[in-house]
Amino acid sequence: MNSQKTERGWRGTPDLWLDAAYGLLVESGVEAVKVMPLAERLGLSRTSFYWHFPDREALLAGLVDRWKAKNTGNLVARCEAPALTIAAALLNLFDCWYDDDLFDSGLEFAMRTWSLTDAQVATAMTEADASRVAAITALFRRFGYGEAEADTRARTLYLTQVGYIALRSVESLEVRMARNPAYVLTFCGVAPTEEEVAAFNARHPIT
Repeated sequence: MNSQKTERGWRGTPDLWLDAAYGLLVESGVEAVKVMPLAERLGLSRTSFYWHFPDREALLAGLVDRWKAKNTGNLVARCEAPALTIAAALLNLFDCWYDDDLFDSGLEFAMRTWSLTDAQVATAMTEADASRVAAITALFRRFGYGEAEADTRARTLYLTQVGYIALRSVESLEVRMARNPAYVLTFCGVAPTEEEVAAFNARHPIT
């Protein structure tokens, strides 16, 4: 079956439907992610949806998979990125908080809200939290921190960011950037060098 076009016209693609579902989830929560509103948003027929997904549950499962790959996958990758110092390694991780292509805080908030009413999503969230904390702990261990200290520092860092997301804290980019050196010092006990801060700032220019 051709998922692109048929003699009856354009039916979209799985990614197109997932993109629309992603947008509705972030904007209005999981209850808004339904076939008819998605079809209207895309300007496609309701029946077009079923060329790509057997039902709404399959679409929602696709959203969970996308969230795992994006937010957890990228966070783990940034923890494993090469760095000469612990401060530089933490700034690699901080990239996630400044780049929605790496870690989408709006999606994270929507997923955490969804997890309050869906046991399967709650399980996925618990697993994601554990994977992320483990990756941050491994980052600290890589730079010589003991097991207990690495775990505690990792949880302090991660739960601080989860708090930002849960509270939907709003700061200007200038304020956030100015706080980074102190956050690094707080989380690892070592201040970043001017060169490390400059390299991070160059990755996230204030426009």
